[in-house]
Parts: sequence; structure tokens; C-alpha cells
Amino acid sequence: MSREVKRDYSDYSILVVDDQLGVRKLLCEALKDEFKEVRSAANGIEAISIVENSFPDLVVMDMKMPRMNGLELLKHLRSIGYYNPVIMMTAYGELEIVSEAAKMGVKNYITKPFDLQDLRKQIKDTLKITGAAEED
Repeated sequence: MSREVKRDYSDYSILVVDDQLGVRKLLCEALKDEFKEVRSAANGIEAISIVENSFPDLVVMDMKMPRMNGLELLKHLRSIGYYNPVIMMTAYGELEIVSEAAKMGVKNYITKPFDLQDLRKQIKDTLKITGAAEED
């Protein structure tokens, strides 16, 4: 008899980076009950500060943001030693940017508009694959 093991994600922190307030609020509200902490940043500068101070287990970031786009933010995060998983959100089919992000270790993307259940599953699957979420 097999028993399905429910993984516990309540010890993990998520950072949502998007210049659209509505997207940040939606994702924080949708994820807050499943993870220890869900923080948000409106731009790359805020995201860098949060990562330097709290090193979240996973970052969900928009590719298109003013001042510092997702690729520039990713380069900066890698330069300061942040190699935890990143999920890129995009409303565009920017193959060149996606290819460049893949070279820096980004394996997961989600296209806007997205389904919350799909994003939630992708976050959990990413934490499982990277070993961030271990079974008891």
C-alpha cells in the first residue's frame, strides 16, 4: 500500500518581484498560507536589499521592470552569491532573454497572464527539485 506524503513548505520563504502592485498583492495573498514568509519588491533595488538581508529560498520575478529588468536583477543576484532558484514571469516571448537567463541557471518560466494553481505548483516543484523541500 502506498501512502502519499504531503510536503510541508511552511519553512520556506518566497520573494515576489514585480513592478505591478496588483500582481505583488495577488501573489503574496495567494502564497502566504503555504510558506513561512512571502515578501515583495516593486523593483530590482528593493529586491537586492531583501535578498541581501533575508536570502529567500526562491524568487519569482518579472522580466520586464523599469530601471532594472529581470535579467539585470538576476545578474546582480548571482554576483552577490544568490544561487537559489528563480522563476521568471513574462508577458512576452523573448527568446533571447530567456536563453540568457537559462545560462544563469533559470530553469522555470511562467507566462502572464498565469493561473495561480500553475504558479503554485511550479514553485513547489522547483523547491522539490532543488532539494529545498525535503520530506520528513
